[in-house]
Amino acid sequence: MRRSFSPLFAALLVAAATAFSGAASAASRIKDIVEFEGVRDNVLIGQGLVVGLNGTGDNLRNSPMTRQAMESSFERLGINIRNSNLNSKNAASVIVTAKLPPFAAPGSAVDVTVSAVGDAKSLMGGTLLVTALRGADGETYAVAQGTVQTGSISAQGASGSSITKGVPTAGRVAGGAIVENETHFQLASMGQMRLTLRNPDFTTSRAVADAINARFFGAATADNPTIVTVRPPAGRDLISFITAIEGLTVQTDAPARVVIDEVSGVIVVGDDVRVSTVAIAQGNLTISVQETPGVSQPAPFSQGQTAVVPQSNLGIDEEKGRQLVTLKDGASLASLVNGLNALGVTPRDMISILQAIKAAGALQADIQVM
Repeated sequence: MRRSFSPLFAALLVAAATAFSGAASAASRIKDIVEFEGVRDNVLIGQGLVVGLNGTGDNLRNSPMTRQAMESSFERLGINIRNSNLNSKNAASVIVTAKLPPFAAPGSAVDVTVSAVGDAKSLMGGTLLVTALRGADGETYAVAQGTVQTGSISAQGASGSSITKGVPTAGRVAGGAIVENETHFQLASMGQMRLTLRNPDFTTSRAVADAINARFFGAATADNPTIVTVRPPAGRDLISFITAIEGLTVQTDAPARVVIDEVSGVIVVGDDVRVSTVAIAQGNLTISVQETPGVSQPAPFSQGQTAVVPQSNLGIDEEKGRQLVTLKDGASLASLVNGLNALGVTPRDMISILQAIKAAGALQADIQVM
């Protein structure tokens, strides 16, 4: 079967590559390409109990952690259920996670994510009971409680057939956690700050330091491809200094790179990608096997039996009319796309061709397979 290369895909490939290379050559603000030291989210985690489920919770016989959580919750309310024959499926043990924003003050609200850990079928309509959220240091930074929203849809018929859209065993509680403790990160007292490039590169690191020094002489030092250390000039505090430099623009750079997503067949090629002299040929070989059973009839009065005789017809069809496409040394993205387009390759074939060119040492770029 002949496969054709879609002109629309070629256009999308060139457009994506143009955007990819444009991001590497256009001027960008410093605040968009770096992370500021200490200004980050902090992950929180806790174990909680969701109640009020319509028979879709954990089976207490199979989930001792859910039973223990229920016993502890009732004991705090002054009710002892340890010796009771409780077998409800209206509760479920969950893991609660959240991200504490930088400089979050006590009393502010953050969203939390709730995920079932037992054999619960759904958390739809449940209520998360008071759950302490702790950081990596073991300290409690927030307390969560609220109604769980799963965003899923479930329906079941009388015959037992059912349909579910979304994941009913995970949900969110919008603004469900109240911050109780600060991280105590004192930014204003810092004498210097390190800027971390999101895409490490020697050229970009040097450009960031030069842009800052052009505004504040001697205030920045490029330590390595990832870190740029800045110090506020005399008489200026760090907050106002960071405010002044984060809007400065720099010319970013990045290595030549080809990004391939083999699952979806998406290919993004940077404009800096170059190809050495190479010849490319692509063709298809189709082998067909056709089974045509025949009937063997015995001669009259031979006392033989009628039998089915298998007959196989094999055919080989090799695609003709395709020639080698040669790319000269230093060929650009346009030459590469036009050459592959001339071969009529599909996105899947293009992935194999690019990897083969790289293996031959003719692709002057890094290939990243996702």
